[in-house]
Order: sequence, then C-alpha cells, then structure tokens
Amino acid sequence: MAEKILHLETVEPLDLYGAKCSRLDILKRAFPKIQIVARGHDVKVLGDEQQIADFEDKFRQVVHFLDTFNRLSDDDLVQILNNQQQHQSDVPDDLIVFGNNGRAIRARSANQQRMVDAVAQSDMLFALGPAGSGKTYTAIALAVRALRNREVRRIVLSRPAVEAGERLGFLPGDLKEKIDPYLQPLYDALNDMIPAKKLESHLEEGVIQIAPLAFMRGRTLDNAFVILDEAQNTTLPQMKMFLTRMGMNSKFIITGDMTQIDLPRTQDSGLVQAIRLLKKIDGISIVELDESDIVRHRLVKEIVKAFDKGLKD
Repeated sequence: MAEKILHLETVEPLDLYGAKCSRLDILKRAFPKIQIVARGHDVKVLGDEQQIADFEDKFRQVVHFLDTFNRLSDDDLVQILNNQQQHQSDVPDDLIVFGNNGRAIRARSANQQRMVDAVAQSDMLFALGPAGSGKTYTAIALAVRALRNREVRRIVLSRPAVEAGERLGFLPGDLKEKIDPYLQPLYDALNDMIPAKKLESHLEEGVIQIAPLAFMRGRTLDNAFVILDEAQNTTLPQMKMFLTRMGMNSKFIITGDMTQIDLPRTQDSGLVQAIRLLKKIDGISIVELDESDIVRHRLVKEIVKAFDKGLKD
C-alpha cells in the first residue's frame, strides 16, 4: 500500500474541507478505494499508487480553484470532480483579485485601471485623488493580488497619525488599541479581500503589517508591497524617510488627497513636494483620479464638486 502526504500551503484547511468537513466527505466519496485522512494542513492518502495519483491531480485542481477564486462551495467541488470547473477564461478582463466569497474586485473607472497598468510598469506609483475615488482600495487590492501570486512575501501598510501628532499616549489602551483607529480604513479593505481567519494569521505572522508612518524609520523593505495612505499629511522629511525604505523586489504605492491636508499651516505637505521633485524619474508613475472616479454614495461626488467650487470662488 502506497502512502503520500499533501501539504496545504496557500489555503486554510477550513476553507477547503468545509463546515463539518462536508467537502472532505465529497472527496472521500469520489475516491472510495483510497483512505484520506486530514490533519490540519496535511492530508495523508493511502492506497493504490494510480488511485493516489488521480486523487492528487484533482486535489491540486481544487486547491488552485480556491486559491484563484477565493471561494469553494460543495457545488464548485462537484463540478471540479466532474471536469466542469470554472476556467481562467471566465475571469473578467478588468479583474484585480477575487475577494471574499469569490467577489470580483476590479477597476471601476478608467483612472483606477490606469493605476493597475502603472503598477505593472513601475515600481513606485503616486495615486492622487479625492475621497471615495478608490485609490486606497485599488492599491490594497493590487497588494493582495501580488501576495496571492507570490510576487512579494509581505504587505506593509502605513498612514501618518497626524491627528494625534504621532504622539498617541493620550489615547486609552495598549499600543495596538491606540494606533488602530487611524488604520481602520486599511483593515476594512483587507477584510473585503482576505478571509478573517487567514487575515488574522497573516497579521500575527507579519505577512501583513499595518503601522503608523513613524514606525517605518530604519527599516529596509525587501520583497514587499508597501502602501503609504493619506500621504498628503506627511512632511518632506517623513516622505523622504518613507520612500528611501524601498528595498529589492518591492512595489510602493503612495496615495493622497491634496484637498485634505491636515498639517499645521506652517508645514508644507511632503506629498506635494515629492511629486514636484520626482515626477521626471523613470520608474515612478503618477495617476490623478478625480470626481468621475468616485464610487461611494452618489452624494459624495456632489459634495466633492461643491467643496472644490467653493474653494475656487
């Protein structure tokens, strides 16, 4: 009797096996002549060598489907076993990544698609635009895609905690509880794209790191997809510090809204100055989004227009 152990590296066991191991039971019924024993991330298979090889082929297809489409139902599994699974041709052309429950996260405007194209061509991207234009959400989707495709080993997300002057001691709780309110929009986006248990594991293991800008000092970020959000609230020294963290095989996206600078009036935005200094460097792209890209409630677009008009009048 032959034996083989298959190890799950890219998917969570619960997502594969199903509630009460319903999908594991389907696999067992499909291969009644072999013994299948699942223990956490390992699946032991015992039986005839050819039967094991046939099972391994289908098992790899199932894992690939779950890893690609970020979903797997009992029906999906049955279709895969019957050679009726969803093919790559079914993937939307404008897809960035599949979020939770297989929801397709795609570029929803021409400028968001420009962000997607720019990341493919450049290692550093400045994405500028008003609230609701999707710059942060698109950036995080691109980071999740890079991690899922194993193009990078980790995601690093940062924001300047300017509202507290990066001095968070007056807030209640431990360090994480003090910081999290400023980083919640980043968590919200990640929760749309990565299953809760897997996200928790990534955060615990440091595969995904979320920290205020001040915590970036002294680091070199290799093999990473790094996003600085709300960058209009950085000073020039902070911006220089952040940009020079860039290591080998890394992608950087810097997002900001020039109309929402919260720095003291005596300080200039580091984002404004960085754009001026770096715009002609090969390998750095700049994408400007506007009110036409806003994908929130219809009133947000009208609010942005009204404020812009009022500031110009």
